Amino acid sequence: MKTNKNHLIAGAMALAAAGVLATSCSDDDAQGGPGGGGTTNPYVIAATISGSGTSTNLLTSAPALSGEITPAGLYNEGATYWVFHSDKYLYALNYHQGNAGTTYSYVRDAATGNLRQRDNEYFVARFTTYGTYDNYIMTTSSGEGSADWADPATGYVPMTLKINYLDVEAETLATNTSGGTGADAVVTDQAYICENFLGNGEYVTLSGLEQLGRKVYSAAVPMGLSQYGCQQFTDEERTQYRWVRPGFEDLVKTESGGQGSGSYDKDELQWTQWPDECWVAVFADHTLKEKKLIKTDRISYAAGRNKSQYYQMIWATDDGRYVYVISPSYAKTMADARQQTTLPAGVVRIDTQTDEFDSYYCNLEELSPNGIQRSWYIGGDKFLFMMYDSPITASDKKVSRLAVFSAEAKTLAEVSGLPADVTGFGPTPYFEGGCAYVSVNTSSGSPAVWKIDPATAVAEKGLTVSGATTLSAVGRID
Repeated sequence: MKTNKNHLIAGAMALAAAGVLATSCSDDDAQGGPGGGGTTNPYVIAATISGSGTSTNLLTSAPALSGEITPAGLYNEGATYWVFHSDKYLYALNYHQGNAGTTYSYVRDAATGNLRQRDNEYFVARFTTYGTYDNYIMTTSSGEGSADWADPATGYVPMTLKINYLDVEAETLATNTSGGTGADAVVTDQAYICENFLGNGEYVTLSGLEQLGRKVYSAAVPMGLSQYGCQQFTDEERTQYRWVRPGFEDLVKTESGGQGSGSYDKDELQWTQWPDECWVAVFADHTLKEKKLIKTDRISYAAGRNKSQYYQMIWATDDGRYVYVISPSYAKTMADARQQTTLPAGVVRIDTQTDEFDSYYCNLEELSPNGIQRSWYIGGDKFLFMMYDSPITASDKKVSRLAVFSAEAKTLAEVSGLPADVTGFGPTPYFEGGCAYVSVNTSSGSPAVWKIDPATAVAEKGLTVSGATTLSAVGRID
């Protein structure tokens, strides 16, 4: 690891007078005041300022999530995801298209109360999902394992789970890979092989890492047959595929091609042959070795998708009684009809006393025709959905809507009160006092943090960041 000094851009911060927002959220909402660490500016907003062909990223602090400020604070290089941990740490988690990305972390300076960048930088191997576990921020992806495990007949190497552990207190990075810092990093522990993970020959990637007690709940998303899995046969003549479904043989790639997350290799079968199933892995702990697998055929796999990123759709309730599992039915977008799910977007849940799916089911497409990209748990039985403006199968769909899902009532209420010219939302909402605070970017005016009352699904404008181009995250660091 190497070090990097803090960069501070000076600027004036003007706070307009603001009253308490009138919603039915808890009175203990985000209205500022000293935080646990004594700071009078506990809220942190990641903002981008553009001009003269350049963009500048700033971490700006604010005393409340209301009123108006101008961006001023700590310069940063931006992030794929901003991850807040325990109101003490902020990580600029970076993913750089197949290679290692430089990740930084931030804390409050005890002496000044200002944000400061910590010395250590981390080169986190490629990841497709992330989550928190105790003091760790964890990331995972799937990739090739050790060449020592290659199939003697083909030379193809089995796929494995690659895991990174950022310890926020110790300020360290640990990984289950060796021999590299990026896409070339190799897993050498056979316990992480994810071929035939579900018993159908396909390898998986994980979507979401939800801690409950010592356990981790994660959606196991079948990815199809890798070269290693696809080129397994039941006969010595190698004419009868072991894992290719009858009638799917023409889906085996005869040459390499594609681009980015859609690239493929010769001799693999890209994307799952089993789109009408949802699997959840219940891991014994953060090592992700010992597991129980459970399956339902009422929904397709539980993951939001955007290129190579798999968004969490699995959430434990505050009391730990249930884990809700949400499927946007992304498999409806597959090019081949055989790989398209017939199941609507829906919600099921796991009874954590048995770690089995119970009878709960909600058909989300009966509530709204618009597709879902991401979800978050607010509290109680309420969830926040980031939604498209059209069905998930639409080629021109855009993320421009928010909705509140009430699990017990099985209702989906589109959030009202938002600007008419929304161009996007920050991917890191903040939850406090029973309310959701979301960064909202528009085509006119300055971006702002909007407060959403889940009881009414009404949004009210909170903190405006005057002069910023976009906001990407909001949270709290005491």
